[in-house]
Amino acid sequence: METQDLGKILIIDDNEDLLFAAKMLLKKHAKEVMIEKDPRRIPFLVNNNNYDVILLDMNFREDTTSGKEGFHWLKQIKEIDPKAVVILITAFGDVEMAVQALKEGATDFILKPWQNEKLIATLSAAIKLKESYNEVDKLQKKQKQMQSDMKKPYTDIIGQSASMKNIFSIIDKVAQTDANVLILGENGTGKELIARAIHDRSLRKDEIFVGVDMGAITETLFESELFGHKRGAFTDAKDDRAGRFEIADKGSLFLDEIGNLSLPLQSKLLTVLQRREVTRIGTNKSIPVDIRLICATNMPLHESIADNTFRQDLLYRINTVEIFLPPLRERQDDIPVLANHFLKSYSQKYRKNFTGFTTAGMDLLQHYGWPGNIRELQHAIERAIIMAEGEVLDSRDFFFLSAKPASDKAPVSVTLNLDDMEKTTIQRAIDKNGGNISKAAKELGLTRASLYRRLEKYGL
Repeated sequence: METQDLGKILIIDDNEDLLFAAKMLLKKHAKEVMIEKDPRRIPFLVNNNNYDVILLDMNFREDTTSGKEGFHWLKQIKEIDPKAVVILITAFGDVEMAVQALKEGATDFILKPWQNEKLIATLSAAIKLKESYNEVDKLQKKQKQMQSDMKKPYTDIIGQSASMKNIFSIIDKVAQTDANVLILGENGTGKELIARAIHDRSLRKDEIFVGVDMGAITETLFESELFGHKRGAFTDAKDDRAGRFEIADKGSLFLDEIGNLSLPLQSKLLTVLQRREVTRIGTNKSIPVDIRLICATNMPLHESIADNTFRQDLLYRINTVEIFLPPLRERQDDIPVLANHFLKSYSQKYRKNFTGFTTAGMDLLQHYGWPGNIRELQHAIERAIIMAEGEVLDSRDFFFLSAKPASDKAPVSVTLNLDDMEKTTIQRAIDKNGGNISKAAKELGLTRASLYRRLEKYGL
């Protein structure tokens, strides 16, 4: 049998000679063998380590024949880790005790003194069972993620402009590779749709696509969400949990808004991407992962490198291929086809009979600035369909848009509303600095991250 076939093994027995003999035998076949003569350390050991198999003596010095101590500690182990694979060992076993042990959650039962070949065969079978547990657990988590994913509204990428045709060409070229992709673009331009399109056209299309909004993950939960944790690793860790990297194994992992990560989190992410393995919080066990990485951001990462707010080596790792999604205001040819798509979709959803737009209605849509891009267009048409009557949408049905400035210049503020004043001041700073976010943030006395949050808040 080859080395490391048997994984990580814990042996608990009060007989030190037996422990030493078992370790000498098994260390040639296992990745790691740990021994312990004091059963009272079981809760600490199981809470702080991942074992593939636990060999547990049924009878300790206080009770040498009934097996009650063994059953007690078996119950303790299963309460801490319900999926633990435990083999009970005793010199006083019988059929009745074996049956009871299996009912209590033991995987198997072996008598001592054992035959070496029998012990190794029993452990080998137990390892296969543990692997099946892990595979089932991973499949269940993937299924849950996929079911959650299916509930999200998803529409095909729509566009006929020259810029979109170029993007379709890039997708076709990059999808069949495993190259890391970085998608750049303003909020609302459809970066996640592009990521899904790459996955759906890739060799991993039959595997899972896992999306993570990096901007929504706090620093304290970053490692738990991405790399997973073991039960008891921290206060709210009530169960073992696979991280997003594990769940995405063999599939694609989409990290949205990666530009929001702080430098310490960037370092942790880079380490995982370099090693292609994760370690759950509360364990020392490395888990290999095979993922296709797709990232996206609305931040200018190349400027961030110059500002020392984004690691250059991480950028090199994630952007083998870059795809830039232009804002909707630069894709006017796509506005009619997108608008008609949303019109049809929401007419069906709200059981309305809208068939199109008046000339004035479409003219307004094509000349509006769309600071919120496709997402804003989608919401505008949904709102209009809910409130309007008739069969066509007119410019009057988009009064909430026409009240806004269509140009890039913000009007002079005469309001005393603090939010309106802040929005106007931010717009002026951006205009003054030619759209350079770093310079605008410096002039406003803000960090770039703070300014980006305000831009998203006000739809700028």
